[in-house]
Amino acid sequence: MRTRITDLLGIRRPIIQGGMHFVGLAELASAVSNAGGLGILTALTQRSPELLAKEIARCRNMTDRPFGVNLTFLPTFAAPPYAEYIHAIIEGGVKVVETAGRSPAAHLPALKAAGVKVIHKCTSVRHALSAEKIGCDAVSIDGFECGGHPGEDDVPNFVLLPSAAAALDIPFLASGGMADGCSLVAALALGADGIAMGTRFLATQEAPVHENVKLAILGATTLDTRLVMRSLRNTERVLTNPSVERLLEIERERGDALTIADIHEQVAGVYPKVMIDGDMDAGAWSCGMVAGLINDIPTVSALLDRIMAQASHLINDDLRRIATGGDDGETYRGIMS
Repeated sequence: MRTRITDLLGIRRPIIQGGMHFVGLAELASAVSNAGGLGILTALTQRSPELLAKEIARCRNMTDRPFGVNLTFLPTFAAPPYAEYIHAIIEGGVKVVETAGRSPAAHLPALKAAGVKVIHKCTSVRHALSAEKIGCDAVSIDGFECGGHPGEDDVPNFVLLPSAAAALDIPFLASGGMADGCSLVAALALGADGIAMGTRFLATQEAPVHENVKLAILGATTLDTRLVMRSLRNTERVLTNPSVERLLEIERERGDALTIADIHEQVAGVYPKVMIDGDMDAGAWSCGMVAGLINDIPTVSALLDRIMAQASHLINDDLRRIATGGDDGETYRGIMS
């Protein structure tokens, strides 16, 4: 399948693995790239630029296809050494960077000078237009359904994606609620050039996380995520557990007086406990509503093959049959029926 995203990134399939803390390691990123998509290493999972350089080299040994690095610009008092992380990315020959969080404007000159393509994650059209204006090559449009930080506007993808298509000139990815061939075709129909998936890739054989994480996703329904830190305007969609429910209770009790210190126990240092140790009650960890649509743990290659086969069947057979009035006497009931 050829779209503006496949052309921009030099990949065969318009499917991107979004950056995920303690998940975006070489095992998963290389598997996605080898399957024709774009795998993404997560820079800040590595505690130093030197460790990121080693992870890039490790991924390079596992795939000869393009892969990228996620770099999230966090609103912290002690900022990570971003310039050094970017140096490691450039020196490692990585040609795609997914940025998230605050604007990447200050770091674009260095990335552009090295020929790096920049995809910025956005939760609104206004932020996407700002990313386009400062020179980002593409954006990832994250709808309200997405795991992690969906922004504060609460606009789902069926409205957000066509709004982005009408406003943007640069290519964009649809993120949030993406899991299968139907997702891909719907995203393309709404104007996107491809899809980015996070939660779906967590439940794959190559995902370097504890088996408990994968089983938790399989056991989840579409009603099992929660929105936390809303009053702090740092909303995050997470999978519910006792710690998350306690966090929500604290938020209700503290109201507008809530500070990050009040929920430190439920949000600080959670990811290694969950992703490595498999402690599913350790605290709040990002998960999309799409968990309710996930019911198996395939290899990455099998997953992407299935997505593309579903998309091809839907485009070339089912939708064509609807458009021409059908020729077999059957009423269309959807690709998943």
